[in-house]
Amino acid sequence: MSEQIKEKTSSETTIKKEGSSQKNYNNAGFKKFFKSHKKYCVLCQKGVLSIDYKDVDLLKRYIDNQHTGKILSHYITGACPKHQRQVSNAIHRARIVALLPFIKRD
Repeated sequence: MSEQIKEKTSSETTIKKEGSSQKNYNNAGFKKFFKSHKKYCVLCQKGVLSIDYKDVDLLKRYIDNQHTGKILSHYITGACPKHQRQVSNAIHRARIVALLPFIKRD
């Protein structure tokens, strides 16, 4: 018969059954929300080396349209740090030149 063996450590509790894999139940909702699947940088896959501030159609993808017009974080967009910095700088420049709005008006 299969017996359940409970192993306790300082930070996590795991339940181990004979012939089955271990499952960790700590922070399951948090990890499921943020790490449900790996997001890859679309700009790296396309081979983009630099981002121009005049390319408004590309920059609009990285701005939140539903709320205040903020720049989306890399958690949401999946951009690598290099391209996230370039997108951020390009959006700031496009706002100064009045190609993009600073805030969204209803």
